[in-house]
Amino acid sequence: MIKYKHLFEQGKIGNMPVRNRIVMPPMATCFGSATGEVTDTMIAYYRERAKGGVGLIIVENVQVDYPRGKNIVTQISCDDDRYLPGLNELAEACQQFGARIFAQIHHAGRETAPPIIEGLQPVGASDKPCGFMQVPTKALTTEEVDELVEKFAQGAFRIKRAGFDGVELHGAHGYLIGQFLSPLTNTRNDKYGGSTVKDRCNFVLAIIKRIRELCSRNFPLSVRFSAEEFIKGGNSLEEGIQIAKLLEEAGVDVLHVSSGIYESMCTLLEPMSYPEGWRIYIAEAIKKEVSIPVITVGKIRNPALADSIIEQNKADFVAIGRQLICDPYYPLKAREGREEDIIPCISCNIGCVGGRMFVGRRIRCILNPATGRERDYSELMPATKKKKVMIIGAGPGGMEAARVAALRGHDVTLYEKTGVLGGQLNMAKLPPHKEKIEDARHWFITQIQKAGVKVNFYTEVTPTLIRNVDPDVVVIATGGKPIVPQIPGIENAIPAIGILAGEKQLGNEASIIGGGMVGCETALYLAEKGVKNITVFEQLPELASTVEPMTRIDLLEKMAKAGIKSYTNTLVCEITKNNIMIEANGEKKEIPADTVIFAVGTRPVEVLADQVSEFGKEYYLVGDCRDDYKQTQIMDAVHDGGRVGRLI
Repeated sequence: MIKYKHLFEQGKIGNMPVRNRIVMPPMATCFGSATGEVTDTMIAYYRERAKGGVGLIIVENVQVDYPRGKNIVTQISCDDDRYLPGLNELAEACQQFGARIFAQIHHAGRETAPPIIEGLQPVGASDKPCGFMQVPTKALTTEEVDELVEKFAQGAFRIKRAGFDGVELHGAHGYLIGQFLSPLTNTRNDKYGGSTVKDRCNFVLAIIKRIRELCSRNFPLSVRFSAEEFIKGGNSLEEGIQIAKLLEEAGVDVLHVSSGIYESMCTLLEPMSYPEGWRIYIAEAIKKEVSIPVITVGKIRNPALADSIIEQNKADFVAIGRQLICDPYYPLKAREGREEDIIPCISCNIGCVGGRMFVGRRIRCILNPATGRERDYSELMPATKKKKVMIIGAGPGGMEAARVAALRGHDVTLYEKTGVLGGQLNMAKLPPHKEKIEDARHWFITQIQKAGVKVNFYTEVTPTLIRNVDPDVVVIATGGKPIVPQIPGIENAIPAIGILAGEKQLGNEASIIGGGMVGCETALYLAEKGVKNITVFEQLPELASTVEPMTRIDLLEKMAKAGIKSYTNTLVCEITKNNIMIEANGEKKEIPADTVIFAVGTRPVEVLADQVSEFGKEYYLVGDCRDDYKQTQIMDAVHDGGRVGRLI
């Protein structure tokens, strides 16, 4: 029996049936080649999502104008016939599993940079540069826009010839088509500009008309656009509704309703703090005004929520984005009522967008080591020999190693010195808006139970215990512990983990040494608890400098709103019971502080590797306890555990 009957009823786009209402929206991966070809890695990635049961896959931004149209370093192309074979193989790889597949064609416009577009200057509807990218932009001439109309249309024609089921125009998120649609960026006075919404739609309408001439009326056409740009001077929802009506009149088959531009980044790539489904109201408003199908998007995770969107007629299709990066089998698991098996996307943006793609790396997922490695990792190979595996430490790395090893057929026992599973996840979930981390912890616990992993709580592993248990393999995942900075008076301070655990009564003047993610999140935690005067001190020039962009933007905005003060390029040189001494620009200054907290990183917990090696045992180190490189993210530990689980 199908649990979510509305979500899994057949849909229709134009004359094309779609097996269910779940859409995988286009999300850049960096899986293309350096010269724009589809790669085997990309094919395996999308094939896995098709196997997982999604109804429609919209393949990520395919450039129509190489290289000026790029917005990532390895972006696939459709501006030449030489790309047809790879595009065809990608389309057929998904279609053989019953999924429909569109390709989204795209031009970055001003949302790019010269290093990405091979030394060229970005172009746009006007010469106004993007406030996020901050790169000088050249306004396109009328003749150049005419040429781009043809390039988009020829790109769509190639997509059809490659065997795709349809094509989508990327008119959202401040890319080139969106730049023409928005009053913020379209200040033109030629035929592609003007004071009205209709005037600003002329570019996209010309593209649609030419696509219809080349591809016929029966080839499904989608337009993705930001119906609300969430920035002063940009399109409001009222203008978004007008755009939607004009697109419907032009013969578009489905509207893919999104929001935001780069300068309102968190509204198009939400960090963890945004509530689930917060953008649904935008698509709902559009749907009330048009008769063609509407796709909604925006941090939709729960199958029950997705089902209710269709049931309540708020949209016709639901785009499940980062959740499908995290778990390609989300549709099948939801259809079968196995919600507890869905790997939960926690909207961290670390493995996919901000932490990888934005810096030119192929995407991953912090909780699923198989993402981006589908050719090697999608199926677990049974162990050739069953082994007795002892895993020391039940943090995310230890639990992932245990889960994978047990699923492969090994006899796995997990040893945890406390009475709680999850390791540092138990602390990571405590700052404001980090509650989703508990979903990840719960998923790991559920999965190791299902895999048959035995757990021994309140057990400190010693060489004697290892000798008595006599395992074939030992996996050491004992984690890290806070680095204690060498500052006079440090005994008067407490680690951030102690504050989050509620080990100290809070005062009124809190000083935090260390302005990375932990330090900043601890500051927000203190503000939520009512501490009035909070100051963060950071030696580097910026706070949270290594935090992925969307989370960092959100974090700093919340700190500013909470009135949290900060000093950068500042050294804390002494701590007393009521004050700290800081040094900045060669000058020292004393600041009141009745609560001093340090958050300057972690170091490996002392491990048993030497003793284990003396026993002649096969052993592995996982996660923060490794001393060969610094662990800073959940992803490092989980991927380490997944790798070791496959090696055993």
